Amino acid sequence: MKAEEIILAPVITEKSNDEMQMGKYTFEVNRNATKIDIAKAVEKLFNVKVLNVNTMTVRGKTKRVRYVAGKTPDWKKAIVTIDTNPTDETYLGKGGKVIKKSKKYKDSIDEFMGA
Repeated sequence: MKAEEIILAPVITEKSNDEMQMGKYTFEVNRNATKIDIAKAVEKLFNVKVLNVNTMTVRGKTKRVRYVAGKTPDWKKAIVTIDTNPTDETYLGKGGKVIKKSKKYKDSIDEFMGA
């Protein structure tokens, strides 16, 4: 699946807006997508580093129009935690030389609220 097919839409509620301050973003995702697929899609689309993905299936509600009872479809929700403090990575290279690698990740998803 392509990244655009995995991430369907952002879920914007009061709770999701509060969690954005902690680096947690909520998305409606494809029902067949796994946590690994979701993490790779968010990293590709928004250029951020994903730390954790929590998923849940939201059951559809029973609705009634006059005499006919129906049901809204089930959907899958993913809460994605991103790295809000990307620091430079240092490690020892050949000959004990310290090599510094800068991370080129953003610390927030600007496109989430349509900005």
